[in-house]
Amino acid sequence: MNILLMTNTYKPLVGGLEKSVSSFTKEYREAGHRVIIIAPEFPDMQPEEDVIRIPAFKHYNGSNFSVQLPIQGTLTKALGDFRPHIVHSQHPFLIGDTALRIAAKYNVPLVFTHHSLYEENVHYMPGNIEALKRFMIELSTGYANLADHVFAPSESVMQMLKERGVMTAIDVVPTGIYTEQFSRGAGKAFRKRFNIPADAFVVGHVGRLAPEKNLEFVTRAAAQFLKKEPRAHFLIGGTGPSEGSIKEIMAQEGLTDRLHLAGMLKGKDLVDAYHAMDVFVFASQSETQGLVITEAMAAGIPVVAVDAPGVREVVKDGVNGRLLAHESMEDFVEGLVWLNKLSAPQVKKIKHACKETAQHFLMKDCAQKALKIYVSLATNNGFCRRHKEEGFWSKAVHSIQAQWGTAKNLTHATEAYISPALVPEQAAA
Repeated sequence: MNILLMTNTYKPLVGGLEKSVSSFTKEYREAGHRVIIIAPEFPDMQPEEDVIRIPAFKHYNGSNFSVQLPIQGTLTKALGDFRPHIVHSQHPFLIGDTALRIAAKYNVPLVFTHHSLYEENVHYMPGNIEALKRFMIELSTGYANLADHVFAPSESVMQMLKERGVMTAIDVVPTGIYTEQFSRGAGKAFRKRFNIPADAFVVGHVGRLAPEKNLEFVTRAAAQFLKKEPRAHFLIGGTGPSEGSIKEIMAQEGLTDRLHLAGMLKGKDLVDAYHAMDVFVFASQSETQGLVITEAMAAGIPVVAVDAPGVREVVKDGVNGRLLAHESMEDFVEGLVWLNKLSAPQVKKIKHACKETAQHFLMKDCAQKALKIYVSLATNNGFCRRHKEEGFWSKAVHSIQAQWGTAKNLTHATEAYISPALVPEQAAA
């Protein structure tokens, strides 16, 4: 099978979506399928076989997103004799629009993964925040209804999409992890490298340090806990615009010497960082899965997290960590205190539960599920059969329909931006 993956972000950026594209690609190729990835150009990117890079304006409004130039004709030439059986879009905008048109051109199914709660990222865009949230909800919902199949990373996201009016068939297909990669790490060596005492109780977090990750709340909660527990230290891996506020909060609390910023972590360094922690903390409300939570659990590290889509499917309160019903500073600190007071046998039991949880997210299983859906779409929905029967005019009609669908979707989303009354109550919430 020929699979075309289209994404607004990719390596060398490091994040959940980039990992998802890379991991699924690896599994598809190992299963004997050919995969081409279409992604923007980024500084310091390395040449990679079957990756087509698109010229783009970098770092839109200070984010990691790049705005691609409209070069569909050039892209078609770059694909050459590669004829996709499936086009899989990772975003409902920018290159997502191009994915819709490419799928129409080749008369093949379009799959869309709803990776993020896009409305929680509107702080990167100028304008009225609430109106922008309505716009993004309508845009992503409309795009999902233009696709032939939708992948939701978690059960709660699938339910949310249905409530918002997505009529397209949806399957839960999370991004899996390679559990063996995280099962062993040099935590003691990592602590030594960053001057963390061997007997410290380490509260940790890794990920992009950005406002949508709710890191100011996490940092203030960690600071309160550190004041209660003299042995406690706070370890953070990652870079981003929230790094300054993290430093400032810890300085205000007089805890700078117990804050350890490890910077961007990849490969063995990332694994070692997890193993240097005693607990992983997470309070983002913008995730659809929270891949780092699963990675931490694969390393046997319990999680304290605020309930959110994608989080509640992984964190089981009192079993592999603490799942807090609300964003409460008091409850979050209490969760950390609870874990810190566990006996050695209790810690062993909870670590075992963490690793058992991670086994439900094996990358190979997730990829196999996705491939089964691809095959079903390509063979049962008539796309390939129709393609053989269509002439030039019929193909042109499909292309026009795709352009019209995109235009209608953008128009409806713009109406939602202008008037909240045009948006269904559950979508505007």
